[in-house]
Amino acid sequence: MSTRNGVTAVTRNGVTNEAKLGDTPVTALHGYDDQRPLAPSRGLTTRASSLHLRDAIFERSLRLANRFRVIRTIDVAAACFPERPFKASLTAAQRAVRGMVKRGLLRRYRTDRFQTVYGLTQPGVDWLGDHGHDAASSVRRVSDMTNPEHRLWAQFLVVCSWARGLRAVTESELLHDLNANAKAGTRNGSSKAVQGYITVSVHRRGASVRKHLRPDAVAFDVEGRGVTWFEVDRSKRGSDRQADLAALVGAIGNKLADGRVLRRVVVMCKTERIERDAVRVVEQLAAACNQLVLTEGRRHIRRQSDGVYEVMAAIPVKRQDSRTALIDEQVGHVIVQMLPIWLPKVRIDVTNKWSTDGWFGDNYLPYKRPANLSLWRVPGSPLVPTDDEDGDDG
Repeated sequence: MSTRNGVTAVTRNGVTNEAKLGDTPVTALHGYDDQRPLAPSRGLTTRASSLHLRDAIFERSLRLANRFRVIRTIDVAAACFPERPFKASLTAAQRAVRGMVKRGLLRRYRTDRFQTVYGLTQPGVDWLGDHGHDAASSVRRVSDMTNPEHRLWAQFLVVCSWARGLRAVTESELLHDLNANAKAGTRNGSSKAVQGYITVSVHRRGASVRKHLRPDAVAFDVEGRGVTWFEVDRSKRGSDRQADLAALVGAIGNKLADGRVLRRVVVMCKTERIERDAVRVVEQLAAACNQLVLTEGRRHIRRQSDGVYEVMAAIPVKRQDSRTALIDEQVGHVIVQMLPIWLPKVRIDVTNKWSTDGWFGDNYLPYKRPANLSLWRVPGSPLVPTDDEDGDDG
């Protein structure tokens, strides 16, 4: 390094290059390293070509639109890019959706609540047909929708469950499967339709009534026969629906219509007021149940953290001397949390004022895992799955 007449010269590999800037002084580069910067990461293109990735994104997104009939950009982000930070995931999803709309595979609509949604067009059906998938156009149905917010959030929780490696279905898909199985299990091919996923005793107005309850969505545990039951609460529960929620929480640990066991009830709330009401229902039930002796058929509810409660039950266990003993065991959880309604409002540019918290890098979607359960695994890319990825997208 040499300086002459206030101009800095830098010597590299024995060759001196002077900065020809006249009388303008140049600041010396302290700690200069002649190594070139590392090339930017190519991401998924190191494992698949860009054309293959584009087709994989289109195929996954269009199949999603065919299955649910109506989708949002955030559904594409969760289905195709769950491994990325939220802004990167949303940017990629927006680019993909713009490409599909431009090619006429999806059609854009605005609901009465100013939500942007998309339906599958006939060219989109043809594109899927060329790639070996049966489909049907949904634009006529989507154009008639006024406020599909409830179904949009229910299916979003299903997509988030897929990203975590769980099999999940919506209410209509669940009832379809239950009735198909019931019909297949009869001799003459006819049976009474399954009306609900669980039957509970609901206490209202001093009387006990048997009632069939159905979830907005369910996810099935990978490690066993446990089920997570999702409730999407967009409005305040009246007294009847509060009684339904209390009966559902009291049934945690019981068998469902398909023989699986209800392990978790997750109440996703649109507003803080709805969240407080749901928490109050659970705490009132806990106060009533915890005063009773924990015997078979009864439940005790203990608060673990904000909005997370563990459910205890007395489980009968046979001893070696043939006597039966009751052992207190945790049979499941109740989780009350906010719907991430801020995520669809996030803007990529400088005008954004909404938080990006609650994406897959956080312990939030599709529900907060209680402290005594294993943490959510980091999602991998569904576009180029590896051999050990066993997620199910239906």
